[in-house]
Amino acid sequence: MSSDTGIGSETPERERTGNAVVNWMEGLSEAAYAYLLLIPSFLLLAFIAFYPLLMTFVMSLREDRTRGAETLGGFVGVENYVDVLTGDVRLAQQFLDVSLTASFPFVDFGVPLLQQALFVTLGFAVISVFFETVFGFGQALILDQEFRGRRWVRVAIILPWAVPIVIQGMIFFLLFQPEVGFGTDLMQWLGLFGPNPLADSGDAFVIVLVADIWKSTAFMALLILAGLQSVDRSLYDVARVAGASPWQRFKLITLPLILPALLVAMLFRTMDAMRVYGLIESSVGCTTVPSLTCMVVEAMFGGTRIFGTAAAVAFMTALVIGLFISVYIALFRDTEAGFY
Repeated sequence: MSSDTGIGSETPERERTGNAVVNWMEGLSEAAYAYLLLIPSFLLLAFIAFYPLLMTFVMSLREDRTRGAETLGGFVGVENYVDVLTGDVRLAQQFLDVSLTASFPFVDFGVPLLQQALFVTLGFAVISVFFETVFGFGQALILDQEFRGRRWVRVAIILPWAVPIVIQGMIFFLLFQPEVGFGTDLMQWLGLFGPNPLADSGDAFVIVLVADIWKSTAFMALLILAGLQSVDRSLYDVARVAGASPWQRFKLITLPLILPALLVAMLFRTMDAMRVYGLIESSVGCTTVPSLTCMVVEAMFGGTRIFGTAAAVAFMTALVIGLFISVYIALFRDTEAGFY
């Protein structure tokens, strides 16, 4: 009898415990319940994304070892970061000798990283994303209209996006190769480029910008077009009846409603632009237009193979990208709250 009573007493206890959990979950708000269901995804994302970032930071705190079987030495703290920021980095001499002060539109800070890789990356990201957004917006507005042959226009706009990065880089490399492509003669005739633009930092930077804008504008156009087609068309009819001009319809209806999609598109393009490497290396070369990713690759796979320094530059690049993402998230939060 005593054993039966014990078993019977466990069942209500389990039921009470289960009911308490159910009641607690039912008391959660919709947002809290959604976050609860997303916990496994967050844990998986933390393992996939943040664990490599953490290991990169740990690597950046260890000494470079260029000799022997071991690639990393002992703990040196932030010494690698100090070396990178002060210019005391043992990269290949040809990588550090790129002169940007004469032909490059950036301020001379006297620090190799700030003078070269960081400002090349920031300048490339800001300028390319700006023009890709403007041109992509225009293409999306055109594709959002009904006209004959719209399908073929869409194919023509999307086609550059389908070109692989290496092929894209080789196209522009051959286009501006002296005595091979017509781009050099044309730009030199216009007085914009020198005789060998692939060897000039300023000219090569413009070439990389044009190549990226040519390819990635289609990506922006597609995302913005998706936002445009989600807008309720009856709003435009009401605005026309009220006498709103095309500019007023764009300002008061189109822009506010597609702004979240626009910011998401800019966020993805900015993250991609901050990691630019393949386009530069396959077109003008990292020794002419050095980016942060070029610096990481040179430090890790160049002649010196300084893994600690490469990890430091990679972690700093991640911090810069994270700063840009934070700005976009803040803007996106404002749009969701009705700030615009």
